Amino acid sequence: MTPRAILHNRTTTAPTALSCAVLVGAGLLLTGLVGCQNDSGGQPGPASKPRTSSAPHGYVEGAEETSEQQSRLVLADAGSGAVGVLDLISEDITPLRRIDGIRGLRADGRFAYLRADDATYAVDSGTWTVDHGDHVHYYRAGIRHVGPIGGPDAAHIHSDQTVTAVSSAQGDTELFDRKKLENGAVPRGRALGGAGDRAAAGAVVPYEEHLLVASTGAERETVEVRSRDGAVVAPIDEPCAQARGEAVTRRGVVFGCADGALLVSEDKGTFSALKIPYGRAVRADARAVDFRHRAGSTTLVATSGDEAVWVLDVTDRAWTRLETGPVVAANTAGEGAPLLVLGEDGALTSYDIATKKRVARTELLPKGAASAVIEIDSSRAYVNDAGAEKIYEIDYNDGLRLARTFPLDFAPTHMVETGR
Repeated sequence: MTPRAILHNRTTTAPTALSCAVLVGAGLLLTGLVGCQNDSGGQPGPASKPRTSSAPHGYVEGAEETSEQQSRLVLADAGSGAVGVLDLISEDITPLRRIDGIRGLRADGRFAYLRADDATYAVDSGTWTVDHGDHVHYYRAGIRHVGPIGGPDAAHIHSDQTVTAVSSAQGDTELFDRKKLENGAVPRGRALGGAGDRAAAGAVVPYEEHLLVASTGAERETVEVRSRDGAVVAPIDEPCAQARGEAVTRRGVVFGCADGALLVSEDKGTFSALKIPYGRAVRADARAVDFRHRAGSTTLVATSGDEAVWVLDVTDRAWTRLETGPVVAANTAGEGAPLLVLGEDGALTSYDIATKKRVARTELLPKGAASAVIEIDSSRAYVNDAGAEKIYEIDYNDGLRLARTFPLDFAPTHMVETGR
């Protein structure tokens, strides 16, 4: 019998149609993992039926359009090489082929990319969101292992609807046809700017039918706007020294710089850049270099050294630094939501960003769980516990209540959320 998930419900709520639906679905779990009891608490409902029109607005061949976001977690075990996709609505897990030597995991909304000793592998999680600005489409489809895309040293991976850019730590960038990836094929990569062009020693971010290329100048202090064939379209006048870290938001693309952040945006074909300075001297080891955020949010989080966290409000163009103590992971859902910080002691703490005051704290993981991350959406956060072979779902709006626990049969050393 498939084990049931553990439910920790510290509050009493009336049952809803949604909770009943999920409980029924819990009996349909795949053998080998792991299902779980539900807690209702704002989880998306079951997938809606596909439209009957032959080609309605938003139609995607082979996919089912749904009324709500379809969230899934892609999980990987660095030790055994096990890979699985956990559907947070049906509570099923889909096992995929094992990959030896997994060293990292990234996601772009639909695809997860596993960096291993021999290559970087793409996994189609089968769930994604298409944002048209004034409305949004949500889709779900089959889950599948696609294959190798790029070498083992892929340091940056970013995508839009037509191209995926994979950049190595040495500065090589290959561009891949996104549509072919979506069809389950591994396309042949095309070098940015031609073979041997290593002008981009940083990230390459597809944005508004162009490519934003960081760290391109002789002093590595610029960001360039390039066409999809690699030709320079326009330089960005505002410098970004020692560019590290990048994030795509509704306001534009943010690059981490030695003196703050650079926000690159586009309006009617014209690209512009705005520096958001720290407003103080910041040591190199205390910079924000690895941004985390909820997809669609304009609030970014990054660790600052070993014992603090930066919060960047892109809308207000403002930085906030919170002294949190030793930190393993941090994230936030955005405006009005708390900052979540996982400490080296294994405790999960929420902070009010405006006041910097601690709101709630719960003992969650054992001390020293260094591989844990926090994935977050509009109502829940997810934390991986590799040692206990579990995933925890946290209601961060209810005192960090443990809403669901997903027991696994492998160690989730790496975790990313898709469908966003």
